[in-house]
Amino acid sequence: MNEMNKFEVVEGGVCAAQGFRAAGVYAGIKENPTKKNDLGMIYSDYECNTACVYTQNKVKGAPILVTKSNLEKTGGKSRAVIVNSKNANTCNADGIEKAEAMCQLSAKALNIKPEEVVVASTGVIGQILPIEPIEKAMPELVMSLCVSQHLEAATAIMTTDTFAKEYAVTFEIDGKRCFMGGMAKGSGMIHPNMATTLNFITTDCAVSVPMLQKALSEIVKITYNCLSVDGDTSTNDMVSLMSSAQAGNAEIVEENENYEIFKSALYQVMANLTRMLAKDGEGASKLLTCKCFGAPDLDTAITVAKSVICSPLFKCAMFGSDANWGRVLCAIGYAKAEFDITKVAVSLASKAGKVDVCENGAGIEFSEDEAKVVLSEDEIEILVYLNQGEINATAWGCDLTYDYVKINGDYRS
Repeated sequence: MNEMNKFEVVEGGVCAAQGFRAAGVYAGIKENPTKKNDLGMIYSDYECNTACVYTQNKVKGAPILVTKSNLEKTGGKSRAVIVNSKNANTCNADGIEKAEAMCQLSAKALNIKPEEVVVASTGVIGQILPIEPIEKAMPELVMSLCVSQHLEAATAIMTTDTFAKEYAVTFEIDGKRCFMGGMAKGSGMIHPNMATTLNFITTDCAVSVPMLQKALSEIVKITYNCLSVDGDTSTNDMVSLMSSAQAGNAEIVEENENYEIFKSALYQVMANLTRMLAKDGEGASKLLTCKCFGAPDLDTAITVAKSVICSPLFKCAMFGSDANWGRVLCAIGYAKAEFDITKVAVSLASKAGKVDVCENGAGIEFSEDEAKVVLSEDEIEILVYLNQGEINATAWGCDLTYDYVKINGDYRS
C-alpha cells in the first residue's frame, strides 16, 4: 500500500472530483481581528454514497452524534458538509440542538434534506456554540460555493494549524479518469485512536456504501491511526468520504482489482494528509517518520512504529538533535507486541545522511557529530528493522518543543 507516487497529483482539494463545490467565510463565531474563515461547506450537485469513521473517545461531540444519526436515516447518503471552527460544540446541554440547527440551516439554503448534511465542529470544548453567526453567514456561504473555493473551505476548519492541508490525485478505473481529493485540519490533541481531527475526502469514482466504508476503515488503520502529536484523542475526530459517482466507471461493489486501485488512491490522499498533520503539530520544529520493517504481521509493525512516535522522551531528544537511541529501544521494548528484541536494528536518517545506532538489540559505535548533523534537519526518519518477517508499517509524528506548552497554556484565550 506504500505507493505514494503511483498516482498523478492534481490541484483542487475537495473540489478536484466532479460534482463538488466548496466555500469558506468568516462568520464571527469567535471574535477574531484577522477575520479568518471559521465556517466552511462542501456541496455536491449529486447524491453521494458516504462513509465515516469517528473518534473512539467516550466523550463525543454533538456533531458526531448528529452525523451518525443522519447517515443512518439516509442509508449512507449525503449531499453536503457544514463545518465550523473556534467552537467544538461538545459537552454542551444544547449541543445536539445546535448541530441539528446547522444541518437545518444548510438544508434550507441548499434546498436539500437536513439528514443529507454531514455536520462537524472543532475548537474549544465546553463553550456554548452561538448559532446566530452561522445563521447570518449561511446565505453568503452558499452563494460563495464554487470549484475554485476549496482553499477557503480548508482554511475555515483551521484552529492552531499554521497552514491549510489539501491533497488530490487522479487515477484510472475501467478506462475512466477518476479524481479524489481531501482537506484536513489538526495540530494538537492528536493521537492514533481513529481518524485524527477533521478530515473530508471527496471522489467521483463510483463506489457502493459498504465498499466505501470498508476502504475507509482499512486505510484509516494505516494512516490517520498511525499519527500522534501529543497523545490526546479529540472528542470531535471524524473523517468522511463522499462519492458523487460522476466518473462514469462501473460502481465498485466487491473486492476486486478496481477496489484495490481505489483503495490505493485513498491511501495516497490520506497518507499525504497524515504527513501534513504531523509536520504541523503544535509548536513542532521537526517531522518524525518511523518506518518499521520486517515485522511478522501488520499489527506488530504498526504497534512498534507508533510506540516510537508516541514517546515523549524520544520526541524531546529529536527536538534537541540528540541521538539518544536508547529512548528508541525503550519505546520499542514496551510496545504491546511479541517479537525478539535481540534481532532489532535501528538507524536515524534525514536528507543529511544516515547513522546506524543499534544492531541485534544493542548499541554500536557511531559518530555523535555526524548524528547531530543528521538530526538537525527538519524531517527525520527513524528506521526500525525487526528482522522477523516481511511486513512493514509507517507512523508519523513530530518533536516536542517549548512552543507546544506555550500554545496549550493559553489555548482558550
